[in-house]
Amino acid sequence: MQLNKKDVLEQLNKACKNTLMETLNIEMIDFGDDFLIAKMPVNSRVHQPDGVLHGGATVALAESVGSFASHIFNDPEKFFVRGIEISANHLKSIREGYIFANATFLHKGRTTQLLDIRITDEADNLISICKLTTIALPKK
Repeated sequence: MQLNKKDVLEQLNKACKNTLMETLNIEMIDFGDDFLIAKMPVNSRVHQPDGVLHGGATVALAESVGSFASHIFNDPEKFFVRGIEISANHLKSIREGYIFANATFLHKGRTTQLLDIRITDEADNLISICKLTTIALPKK
């Protein structure tokens, strides 16, 4: 039985319970055939000492959405996914509001996947560009 979008997003967000994603208030909000989008609030919980978004929080958002994208586009009954490399270029600072991470595939291999993750603010300004490599490993 095919799950609808609402059910898939609900399951993904439920999986975030008691994890770093819950701590950072990361929420999966949309997906399609080749993308997954998540959002995260920018507030003092994710700031550097000088009051702007911490790059590590941005990377945590990027790896979370990218790993979930690889998870849902592989067979989750047969494989588990792990991030094996991530890079980030931070282009703009932000102090408050929401940021959105849009993960799209550059490569969808059977074993490894490469994702492009664009982090934008509510006005669609580009905040960071991340690349994530994941690996799909068989469940035993």
